[in-house]
Amino acid sequence: MQENTTNDQAAVLDTVRQLAQLMIARDTVAMNNILDEHYTLTHMTGYLQSKSEWFGEVQKETMKYYSAQEVNHSVKFTGNQVEVTVQNRVDARIWGSRNTWRLQ
Repeated sequence: MQENTTNDQAAVLDTVRQLAQLMIARDTVAMNNILDEHYTLTHMTGYLQSKSEWFGEVQKETMKYYSAQEVNHSVKFTGNQVEVTVQNRVDARIWGSRNTWRLQ
């Protein structure tokens, strides 16, 4: 079994952090290059949103992201797969309500 290094973890976290910055920049083209074609976003309400619907909301700014502050993270490698959990405080306006959301 190949051992994953600190550099591997750093690379994974860099990608996740880049995604947060791309959300703020509304760069759905670059976001699309990171996220799987079948990616879905599950809201805290339980609503399951497709990637294309989410990108549309980001472009229209009905979902507007202002900042993301990382609070905690974990990275777990299993074979050639990685599970990343990141907890952020995200300043965003979602469907008209602006708040600092605690998201994972």
